[in-house]
Amino acid sequence: MARAQQATTAALLAVAVVLTAFAGVARGICNLSDNGLEACRPAAAIRNPTGAPSAQCCAALAAADLPCLCRYKRSPSVGVWARYYRIDMNRAMALPGKCGLSLPANC
Repeated sequence: MARAQQATTAALLAVAVVLTAFAGVARGICNLSDNGLEACRPAAAIRNPTGAPSAQCCAALAAADLPCLCRYKRSPSVGVWARYYRIDMNRAMALPGKCGLSLPANC
């Protein structure tokens, strides 16, 4: 009985960690609001990307903390986040350049 309780507790803890990670995304990341994320998603989609980011996406990226985004892309949780939202991280990291913005050199 104790093993079953431990397994249940571990599973609930894992779910809580994942939900906490997604809750952070819902509020936006690195000064990129959830509306900004949505505006950029079509251009960074895994399937059938639009190619060029929208004006709304570029405006959101211009207001974002780009060094923070560079640090965030190295986060272990970014892979889960990208798969959940069906974002290709290489396309996502190319969006600032397509908007005429420069990423930090060490990004």
